[in-house]
Amino acid sequence: MESSMFLIQVSYPAKGLVLFLAVPSGHFCSGRIPAVLVWGPTNVVFEGLTFIYPFLTRGRPFPLHIVYFGMLFCLYNGFLQGYYLIYCAEYPTDWCSNIRFTSGMLLFSLGMGINIHSDLLLRQLRKPGETTYRIPQGGLFTYVSGANYFGEIMEWFGYAIATWSLPAFAFAFFTLCFIGPRAIHHHRFYLRTFTDYPKSRKALIPFIF
Repeated sequence: MESSMFLIQVSYPAKGLVLFLAVPSGHFCSGRIPAVLVWGPTNVVFEGLTFIYPFLTRGRPFPLHIVYFGMLFCLYNGFLQGYYLIYCAEYPTDWCSNIRFTSGMLLFSLGMGINIHSDLLLRQLRKPGETTYRIPQGGLFTYVSGANYFGEIMEWFGYAIATWSLPAFAFAFFTLCFIGPRAIHHHRFYLRTFTDYPKSRKALIPFIF
């Protein structure tokens, strides 16, 4: 489990770092500073996912084909996001005070906090070596079954708003389409498995869905 997650996630920051180091001297003008400010936190997130989260998880092994396709996606997405922000994106000098940038970074930070806290709560459900399922409690799990997924979706839509770019919105939309159904699947699984599962708890969006 740990090595599988590490191999999948390491592709994103590695690709971004190579792109960053390959930038010619003097390439970063004032119009590209906001891109660097966004690129930095997103890589911090993936570095955390790469070097910390895989070694904290407790669960079943990943199938090899999922590891392969996960690495493939992270390599492609890391290149796409990094290349656009470093080589293509150019913003007005006052972009850092633009409502899109500030609201996007706020949404990104809030989503990251929800994601990290929810993953911590999920990890505490199992003791080392256990694979049994338990009902998540606390935090945003009070309102939704997929609190970690909700936080991650919020993160990447915040990133998309802050960068205001097509590659970022494509990534956010892919994230929604990929892990949104997983939240629904987990919600239905919990309802089937636990007779005492809270009936008021939604699948993904608090109080709505």
